[in-house]
Amino acid sequence: MELWIPITIAAAFLQNLRSALQKHLQGRLGTRGASFVRFGYGFPVAILYVVLLHQLAGFAIPEINWTFAIWAVIGGLAQIFATIMLVHLFSLRNFAVGTAYSKTEPVQAAIFGFILLGEKLTVGAIGAIITGVIGVMLISMARMPLSWRNTVTALASRTALVGIASGAVFGISAVAYRSASLSLDGPNSIMQAAMTLACVTTFQTIFMLVWMAWKDKGEIVTVLKTWRSSSLVGLASVLGSACWFTAMTLQQVAYVRALGQIELVFTFMASYFLFHERINRMEVIGCLLIVAGILGLLAG
Repeated sequence: MELWIPITIAAAFLQNLRSALQKHLQGRLGTRGASFVRFGYGFPVAILYVVLLHQLAGFAIPEINWTFAIWAVIGGLAQIFATIMLVHLFSLRNFAVGTAYSKTEPVQAAIFGFILLGEKLTVGAIGAIITGVIGVMLISMARMPLSWRNTVTALASRTALVGIASGAVFGISAVAYRSASLSLDGPNSIMQAAMTLACVTTFQTIFMLVWMAWKDKGEIVTVLKTWRSSSLVGLASVLGSACWFTAMTLQQVAYVRALGQIELVFTFMASYFLFHERINRMEVIGCLLIVAGILGLLAG
């Protein structure tokens, strides 16, 4: 098994854990505060990760360049706004469906990867990704009769548009992170990914602190008061991001994000067992299609 596969599955699990914790926090912090905690409580761990790789593993610290800085800023800002849209989704639909809408990302990431990096996919990989996205679409329509009219209505709804936009911006973020990591002349992919993560999360923390101080200083106080729960979000986020960044340094973004759709399997488990949200037959079929797409991708 190629190394990027288990790393991606771990990333998907940790991302689902982080989203579940953010949904729990949203009622107390609001959308912006719940989005901030993934960066604010995560960046010290990201910096420590780089230090440990340097001190214990002996990896040299890569030298930062302008290409890296530009891609890191683009990726960091894109991830902030994609996260805000995703957290907002949780107030519009249930946890599983809200997450499902953002999972159109692999197709969008493939398009951005082709345009920005010149990355190409096999016919089998394209078919597997499309299968997964069809599964996502079925999940988004699971609460209404299946018809062309309802399909158009579902895709034109506010929830769908916010979700698809979230997936697009996450796709841009993923491609930007891969570009940033590959631009470093590092000792190996692990250190390049770690350095990218540390720089990006530090930038995101500073940006969001300034934003919250400008918009609502009280939100910063609330974030500090909920440090126990918020720190768990930050820890899950930075560990998940470390896995994502490493996987995307090892493999094309579209492949990594397509396999990352396995997060929806974890999402349905969390939706049912943690939030006690009902799951119907169409959502199960959609989930199975996503799994089929993942298996097809790995087989190809």
